[in-house]
Amino acid sequence: MASSERIPSDVDRIAEGWVDTLVELNPAVGTYIGRSSADDRLADYSPEGHERVVHETRRALAALRAADPVDDVDRITVADLGSELALDLEGNEAKLHLRDLNVIASPAQEIRDVFDIMATDSRDDWERIASRLGEVPRAIDGYVATLRSGIGEGVVPAVRQVREVAAQARRIAKADGFFATFAENAKAGDDELAEPLRRELERGAAEAASAYGALADFLEGELAPKAGERDAVGRELYALQSRRFLGAVIDLDETYEWGIEELARMVAEQESIAREIKPGASVAEAIAHLDGDPARKLHGTDALQRWMQETSDRAVAELGATQFDIPAEIRTLECLIAPTQEGGIYYTGPSDDFSRPGRMWWSVPEGVTEFDTWRELTTVYHEGVPGHHLQIGQAVVNRGKLNTWRRQLAGTSGHAEGWALYAERLMEGLGYLDDPADRLGMLDGQRMRAARVVLDIGVHLGKPRPDGEGPWNGAYALEFLSQNVNMNEGFVRFEVNRYLGWPGQAPSYKVGQRIWEQLRDEVAHREGDAFDIREFHRRALDLGGVGLDTLRGALLG
Repeated sequence: MASSERIPSDVDRIAEGWVDTLVELNPAVGTYIGRSSADDRLADYSPEGHERVVHETRRALAALRAADPVDDVDRITVADLGSELALDLEGNEAKLHLRDLNVIASPAQEIRDVFDIMATDSRDDWERIASRLGEVPRAIDGYVATLRSGIGEGVVPAVRQVREVAAQARRIAKADGFFATFAENAKAGDDELAEPLRRELERGAAEAASAYGALADFLEGELAPKAGERDAVGRELYALQSRRFLGAVIDLDETYEWGIEELARMVAEQESIAREIKPGASVAEAIAHLDGDPARKLHGTDALQRWMQETSDRAVAELGATQFDIPAEIRTLECLIAPTQEGGIYYTGPSDDFSRPGRMWWSVPEGVTEFDTWRELTTVYHEGVPGHHLQIGQAVVNRGKLNTWRRQLAGTSGHAEGWALYAERLMEGLGYLDDPADRLGMLDGQRMRAARVVLDIGVHLGKPRPDGEGPWNGAYALEFLSQNVNMNEGFVRFEVNRYLGWPGQAPSYKVGQRIWEQLRDEVAHREGDAFDIREFHRRALDLGGVGLDTLRGALLG
């Protein structure tokens, strides 16, 4: 799918310069894309650090607007990067950085998470890790200073998020928490590290853990008493966040009503398949029947990891032979158990030189030792091929046409997660979910994603509840999600806290899928008998990650 070599333009040079700037400002970005030169540092999360980011954002946007695009590749870069930079400046005006705290994707997690993807194969790798561990206290201090500025300006996160993140920080700070365990298990391949380096790692880990303890103290003692009681952010902030996660403008009220209809459709489809699994059964009865089937059980994380890897490898081999042109560079996908126990499954893309492959991570909550393959088969397709790994990996491969920003950093949650849900339905159409149990598992996830559209917009815009009993709030959100997923209470509670603290992100999955399907159908209608679904996918993925409005413009003109 990658094109022949293209001569870089002025627009490409601006985009490449922006990547260099991002790596300098936030070295974790460099780690993610495989630039290890700044792996010994962390970003400056202080108010002064944020002002530097804003200054560089304005400079890059001005340069981009002054550039002359030479072709369609440039025009897409200008549209998409320009939109992202402008949105970042809108977020600054809205002072989002002063309240940047939630249970899944804020500096409180980012500072720790970067260690998951750092190279650990050599002494040099561990020396960089030791230096970065030593940076954690400074990064946490800067973050606390920014949140403290928010207190001074009356711009604060909801107290629910403060309390939950404080609990996360306490777990990280424990004597047997992440940093301590990370340093204790340090090895360069099969070789033990020299004693001076090991002591440096242990010292850095202890300081990093102590910094997280200090963060918890600040959150509990200083921020929580000043934090807001309301979870809802209101229509104005929500609209801004929705555009950020979709790269598109949508009618929030129409989308809420569509979400209610889509949820009802998912429920009806589930009920129909439940009766296929067991005649006359309800969805709950069909699930109980499947959960009691030992042939669909995995015991322990080792068995889970092996099953994930075998399923992924089979999908890559078969789809690469029949449905997609999968380059050799991305035919490797590593399936791993994450070092954390927060819950959730996620994907990290390959480094620019593919020395680190794409990886699917499963963060298994403490105490969970059994897994049901019927629930999780579609997850492997979502995170792997034809989902995130094909989509993101293909963009990284396409260096002959796309600049580094387009290949490695561009895109939105709506584009990526929308494609992954689209990929799940694609696998159903290709016969990979012919077993009614596996289809029920896919629909279980699709139903949850539809429920999130209703819940997320409902809570943050203060919509009337579907049951007619007043407006949405956090308590009803928990009740509503519990009725629409088959997950344990801890998972449901984490998910609801995530939606309440990360407005606009959860609906981007299902809304993104809707837009992907609309675009496919419109292109098919325009092209008639000449429409080729394989060519449509090639053309769409060849663009790399883009906002959904940019995708629409590129595919429809």
